[in-house]
Amino acid sequence: MTKAEIASIVHERLGLSKKESAEMVDAVLDRIRDALAGHEDVKLSGFGHFMVRHKQRRRGRNPKTGETIMIEPRTVVTFRASPLLKQKINRGGD
Repeated sequence: MTKAEIASIVHERLGLSKKESAEMVDAVLDRIRDALAGHEDVKLSGFGHFMVRHKQRRRGRNPKTGETIMIEPRTVVTFRASPLLKQKINRGGD
């Protein structure tokens, strides 16, 4: 699903103009993006939890050559699906 498809669904369900729907979707995604960039977790009830995680420097291995390398510290975003979302996925989207 794309951002444009989400905006189209908002347009159909809420009766907003296509432009207003796209702006609303952009505003929500911008807020989520800003929160994560500010190292805040984002919890969406019934959907899941986006978390900012800091990974330490660690030893890794190049899978092609088998050579040991050092992986530099970095910050990543992880997602944990809510129990409701997991249940819906496992039931086939009832």
